[in-house]
Amino acid sequence: MAGGSVNVTGPKEGLSEKELMKDDYSLSKVPTEKRNMGLLSVANIALGISTAIFFFQMGSIMAIKFGAMNALVSGIYATIVAGIISTIIVYLSAKTGMNVNLLSRGGGFGYIGASLTSLVYASNFIMYCAFEGILMVYAVNEFLPAIPMWALIVFFGSVVIPLNWFGIKQLDKIQKFTLPIFIIMLTIALIVSFLKPSAYDGNFLTYVPDGVKFGGTALLLCIGMQNGLLGLMALLASDYARFLKKDDVKVGKYIIGFFPQLLCFFIMGLIGIWFGVRMGEANPGVYMVQLLGIGGVFFTILTQVRINITNLYSGSLSLSSFFENVFKFKPGRPFWVVVSGVTSIALMLGGILDHLSGVLIAQGIFLMAWAAILISDAFIVKKVLKIGPTYYEHRQKNLFKWNPVGVVAFVVASIFGSIAGFGYMGTFLQNTSAFFSFIIAFVVTIIMAIATKGKYYVREDAKDIPVEEYIA
Repeated sequence: MAGGSVNVTGPKEGLSEKELMKDDYSLSKVPTEKRNMGLLSVANIALGISTAIFFFQMGSIMAIKFGAMNALVSGIYATIVAGIISTIIVYLSAKTGMNVNLLSRGGGFGYIGASLTSLVYASNFIMYCAFEGILMVYAVNEFLPAIPMWALIVFFGSVVIPLNWFGIKQLDKIQKFTLPIFIIMLTIALIVSFLKPSAYDGNFLTYVPDGVKFGGTALLLCIGMQNGLLGLMALLASDYARFLKKDDVKVGKYIIGFFPQLLCFFIMGLIGIWFGVRMGEANPGVYMVQLLGIGGVFFTILTQVRINITNLYSGSLSLSSFFENVFKFKPGRPFWVVVSGVTSIALMLGGILDHLSGVLIAQGIFLMAWAAILISDAFIVKKVLKIGPTYYEHRQKNLFKWNPVGVVAFVVASIFGSIAGFGYMGTFLQNTSAFFSFIIAFVVTIIMAIATKGKYYVREDAKDIPVEEYIA
């Protein structure tokens, strides 16, 4: 895929490792002159995230457990909700050159308060790194069962670490060169699955397990699983959109914000439903090998490496932000790449996939609350109510440690969302707890901003923020 700038084709020849790593901007916003990645290059990285076969697995699991139509409708719901939220977040990120961690500092949390979200964000990416990594392990184990699972976990958990070493430009190159291979192999797998006898005799979209009906509790359970994913996917794009060229923001916010959500939740989910129903198997690490043999092993490894290098990238950025804010510890992003990779290996060895449903519910509650605060602060507090500065400040010297606006909203929404998620408010709110958390956080943000009159946003007004970065 072609980029919009010569700078996105890879590191310039002759640059040292230290110079390359300066381009991470893990602790500061991307300067205007460095926002030079073309729309297609940023979209290319977003596509790498959206083509993870974990989305196959979600479609397959939901179809087999709750019926194909319930899985499909929940995918449409997730596409719309995540698409809207992501488009807004991409706009804010591209306009300011900040990812969601930095936006949170001046968007209602304060610089220590924002560390809460950084830690939550990092833990989510590390868990997803484990979820994605274990699929590679299952694929190889299906083909070569003699190799111990623990050895495969250590190997595949480690292999993505060096691939992440040089940050955003390295990610762009890897995604660019592997995308055509992904498309070709997926096409072959679809053709082979069509030619093989199906485990289910009827149309795959009519499949429903015994005792399950369309709608009702089954649909709510699918929506509950989707909520755990859509919060992360909506926030994730900010790590890459902050490098987008200024001229591409107007169109790019829709392409980078909405299209990846359409791809991962609807298209990849639909393909997962197809594979799951026809193969009678929920794990893509297994059915891809059954379809393509050693080619299925290669396909699974390729797709999971594509997503896990982005998981490590975003996780390392968040850990950098957290430890710099709280402990003034700044060893550099590559250090946190290693920490994230090692932690994901430990989670795989501990059987993280066995707790998928509970993890998704918890993630949805925290991440949707966070997204709601950023959106409410930007478009209601800053733009409509004109409370606090109408720009984003990320520098510690100009910020308070804590801003009650975001911190209180996040804590309150997380508590009530968790109570709902554990089932204490009924079945409906249990499976929509993430959306419930979103609504609470959105409203409490406005209430707290009015109550505090915006006095905890900045110590004094900044005079050096470019006019084009102002929200209002």
